[in-house]
Amino acid sequence: MRKNGFYPRGAVILLFVVLLALAGYLLGESQKGQPVPAASRFSGADSGYSNVLVLRVVDGDTLKLEDGNYVRLLGIDTPELHESAKLYRDSSRSGKSVEEIKREGKRSYEFTRALAEGRRVRLEFDTERRDKYNRILAYVFLQDGTFLNGRIVEEGYASITHYKMNTKYADEFLRLYRQARENRRGLWMDN
Repeated sequence: MRKNGFYPRGAVILLFVVLLALAGYLLGESQKGQPVPAASRFSGADSGYSNVLVLRVVDGDTLKLEDGNYVRLLGIDTPELHESAKLYRDSSRSGKSVEEIKREGKRSYEFTRALAEGRRVRLEFDTERRDKYNRILAYVFLQDGTFLNGRIVEEGYASITHYKMNTKYADEFLRLYRQARENRRGLWMDN
């Protein structure tokens, strides 16, 4: 009710809070899939991703977090574990059988799972925040400082790949990949 032409203070505050919440929601919706601003790109500004639990490892380069989000590890590509169009494209491109790629995918999955599943991690973002499947694109660090993406390449369980402009660690990945191949680690043991 109005008193002397003014609304009670509580009603004004409630209206203000509702408008702020609506503005925040609309701003968030408009920025989905947009690049992360440079000022927050590497600072862990997304506080929800500085100490998050890896609920499970989906495959060698994809994680599921406790909040239900999926994370695609930037800069690396592991063999396919599950049936997909990419599995058959990789088979055709490489000359390897589908079953051989799946076996390699299982080895990569098991390596990543041993390192990350059930552990708390910190995510670091690059230029793009999400891919076309709405997975978070990130570099992942274990609590002890281990760079998960790099470790998977270093031990020979991933090739390197670039997601458009997300190339912050590209030189490091290339160095680790070459060392893994030269030293016949992981999947490169038999090659």
